[in-house]
Amino acid sequence: MENNTVGYWIWFLIIGGVIGWLAGLITRGHGFGIIGDIVVGIFGAALGGWMAGVLGLYTGSSLGAFLLALVGAVVFVGLTRFIVRHA
Repeated sequence: MENNTVGYWIWFLIIGGVIGWLAGLITRGHGFGIIGDIVVGIFGAALGGWMAGVLGLYTGSSLGAFLLALVGAVVFVGLTRFIVRHA
């Protein structure tokens, strides 16, 4: 699927929402609301990709990319909670 199609962006937002929701379940026991889940999922995917690059990890599968994004989202939520608590 090309990156400039409407379907791509809808899929991107749905997957971001699922990742954010799962990260919320793991860290809080519930999600962050639809917009919050999407934001957490997108930032988590970026953070997970960055962490994988720093660690020299590479995934060639969609499942691996999904798991990296989920780990990144969980780390993102944890860092956000830590910073808010100590600010």
